[in-house]
Amino acid sequence: AARAMLVSPPVGTRVIVPGSLAMIVSMIRSTACASTTVRDEVGRRGQKAPHTLYVLDEPTVGLHMADVDKLIGVLHRLVNAGHSVVVIEHDLDVIAEADWVIDLGPEGGHAGGRIVAATTPEDLVRLATHTGVALGPVLARA
Repeated sequence: AARAMLVSPPVGTRVIVPGSLAMIVSMIRSTACASTTVRDEVGRRGQKAPHTLYVLDEPTVGLHMADVDKLIGVLHRLVNAGHSVVVIEHDLDVIAEADWVIDLGPEGGHAGGRIVAATTPEDLVRLATHTGVALGPVLARA
């Protein structure tokens, strides 16, 4: 089934959609270098530094578990640097690290596609959605 996602970022926001971990890391490095240069110039002018919205569609597909941990670290660095990250993902370790989860369901295919919860990972467990039930043990080991 085809999936579509509409993202409407604020005017002036760059949107980057990478395809692999290597591409993500490369893109982040180049963005960080460009952002530092732009941030220095903007700082001299007294304007707000640029903000980037990163949209990642299942970035863990094909990654080793150690690489998933590296990816999570990269995502945290992006957010800590003031950027926004939207991740479309099934990997429970990535979902457990999210600030906010939009859980679609309640089932797959024709029986899904509706928002069943929009909350924190911890609240998702309390709501006992299908994702929340699977996420419980992951959060418990943290």
